[in-house]
Amino acid sequence: NNETSVPQLLIRDLKFEKSFAKLMFSPDQENHPSKAPVKYGELIVLGYNGSLPNGDRGRRKSRFALFKRAKANGVKPSTVHIACTPQAAKAISNKDQHSISYTLSRAQTVVVEYTHDSNTDMFQIGRSTESPIDFVVTDTVPGSQSNSDTQSVQSTISRFACRIICERNPPFTARIYAAGFDSSKNIFLGEKAAKWKTSDGQMDGLTTNGVLVMHPRNGFTEDSKPGVWREISVCGNVFSLRETRSAQQRGKMVENETNQLQDGSLIDLCGATLLWRTAEGLSRTPTVKHLEALRQEINAARPQCPVGFNTLAFPSMKRKDVVDEKQPWVYLNCGHVHGYHNWGNKEERDGKDRECPMCRSVGPYVPLWLGCEAGFYVDAGPPTHAFSPCGHVCSEKTTAYWSQIPLPHGTHTFHAACPFCAHQLAGEQGYIRLIFQGPLD
Repeated sequence: NNETSVPQLLIRDLKFEKSFAKLMFSPDQENHPSKAPVKYGELIVLGYNGSLPNGDRGRRKSRFALFKRAKANGVKPSTVHIACTPQAAKAISNKDQHSISYTLSRAQTVVVEYTHDSNTDMFQIGRSTESPIDFVVTDTVPGSQSNSDTQSVQSTISRFACRIICERNPPFTARIYAAGFDSSKNIFLGEKAAKWKTSDGQMDGLTTNGVLVMHPRNGFTEDSKPGVWREISVCGNVFSLRETRSAQQRGKMVENETNQLQDGSLIDLCGATLLWRTAEGLSRTPTVKHLEALRQEINAARPQCPVGFNTLAFPSMKRKDVVDEKQPWVYLNCGHVHGYHNWGNKEERDGKDRECPMCRSVGPYVPLWLGCEAGFYVDAGPPTHAFSPCGHVCSEKTTAYWSQIPLPHGTHTFHAACPFCAHQLAGEQGYIRLIFQGPLD
């Protein structure tokens, strides 16, 4: 019986020797353990398989590393002013000082001044390309091949969406807050924004479409389970979700949860979702080198097409969008892997559904692509499973984890999606085990 699942093909050859284990650690750890700048963590945008469609440029890229700054730029709340006119509020919020303005009515605005904090670093994320934004994030269009696909969409991501404050001293705790300071160092919550006075007399509020956060249970490991989505306020308090994204009424405050990010926390900005990975978490994650070694192992096992008997091979990571003639294809209903062929194409089925020559099950037939964004993997297992319907391949535990995560979609729905391309998952599980045929010789 030549039908073997990949794990058996792989495990025969894989020897996790010391040299191989070394690939598991990030390159900056290997080379200069002492000189490396302190890395707080990385933000990775879901829906991109290692880079943006037109390439990563400047502050617009698919992943962003947060390093300790040469000089602290964090801020903390200080003086609270109650101004009776908008003009008075403008006078209070001077351009050289960070402040948050809460407009309560035409007659009253509360301005909270923020002062320099030498113990923290601040990083800002949003759609704006103005200088206060460190990481520019645009709307993710599932499966889009170029940025031109994404430009026509009216963006729902705020220009100054959120800020992350990292402690400059160990354990380098990172906290998230809704809204970011604009070019005049101000956050302005207008009359329509949800805002309120807290029990200790401070002000707090929510942004129009909100900043949602989900912390996984059991960290970001092969034992991870989805957590509960919460909304984070401008002051970093935690709330249950509003009825819809921009509803005026805030959710209930969740006292026993915090805005502290942990390895695997998801941040949703209403149009793009980011994964937070801590530096420590990344050191345990497979690297691109490790994924490349797994790709070469699978190709070295010379899987064959059971129809054409030609040898199949996953294309190199650089060619991740162009279908190669040796590319493996899969029948999504059964998991049998083939090369591309025209067999079983029924015209009356719009050419979408095909009949598998091995087991006669009918369903979509798609090319397989390796998941190249190592930060999405929960373990270092071999690439044995594929998401359905997109065909992105990764480890079994990684497909199982992402298929359980309800990701925010639009203003009030949630659905599971492939982390590599953001396509909504389909089928009973959202993924399939791949069945390869070994070489006949």
